[in-house]
Amino acid sequence: MSVELGSQLIASMRYYRKVFLIVCLLGLKVSSSLAQEKLQSEYRFQTILFEVRSEDHTSYLFGTHHAFGESFFHSLNGVEQKLLDSRLVILESLNTPEESTETIINKREKTTDWKRYLSKNDVSFIEEIFQKSQVDWHKITPAEMYQMLGRIFKERYCQAKADSDAYYSLDGYIGWLAEQNQIQQLGLETREQQLLLINQDVTGMPRKVHKRRLKSIIDAFESGASSRCDETDWYRSMNMDYQLENPCGNALLLTDRNNQWMPELIQAIETKDCFIAVGLSHLMFDCGLIHQLQVRGYEISPITFDSN
Repeated sequence: MSVELGSQLIASMRYYRKVFLIVCLLGLKVSSSLAQEKLQSEYRFQTILFEVRSEDHTSYLFGTHHAFGESFFHSLNGVEQKLLDSRLVILESLNTPEESTETIINKREKTTDWKRYLSKNDVSFIEEIFQKSQVDWHKITPAEMYQMLGRIFKERYCQAKADSDAYYSLDGYIGWLAEQNQIQQLGLETREQQLLLINQDVTGMPRKVHKRRLKSIIDAFESGASSRCDETDWYRSMNMDYQLENPCGNALLLTDRNNQWMPELIQAIETKDCFIAVGLSHLMFDCGLIHQLQVRGYEISPITFDSN
């Protein structure tokens, strides 16, 4: 489970908006060609895959989006073979039965009084959404519910997953591939830690804000709002400005986690050929894995590929 890419997109948009406003205030006349050039970046790579070279080993960084599935993975020529050639697959977390999100939530004793957050009609909608789910939705927190509904919306309305996709997430499918091919796996954190972070990130958020956020995403299901697909369209296009010179916008979900992961990642890539699959936002900005590995002397090369 990664930081929501949408929050990082908003941070990026705010950055460029500030640049534009400063130019306007100074009274500078910028031609359309110069403005377009301004938006180009030496850190814009049309890929989500990077090669990492240590002295004796070659590893790969693969930026995932948790709403996508195996059909997207198979559309990327050569990626699966790089995974199969690796000796260690590293994921944010491992999806074992005892460590699954469903198991952790279902073990809880505390339930959420959804009447305080949702209308009667919206409660009925949630019941329908989770009708075939193995998770007890009564024990989901409002913050978790917002995240889950956002992912389900992207899967259903943004064509993030094909109807034939069987796995809950792209990360889950990568883990399954590793298991099927008897490749060792390493989880950087537990699912329980990830759920804790989701809730910590909104500590102190008023109930009315939770209500407004949940109402907004539920209304999007009813309208099929295409505006909520900008994030998945952006990921699918693989034309990303990684902004490696810019600071991360979320210390809790990005900076702190990346820093905690680095010692284990360095030890792994120094001893084995690894395939590292984490949420794309963990590769971005100056706290991201790409920049942190670069400043430690590793050679990082973007790998572009033609889709099928």
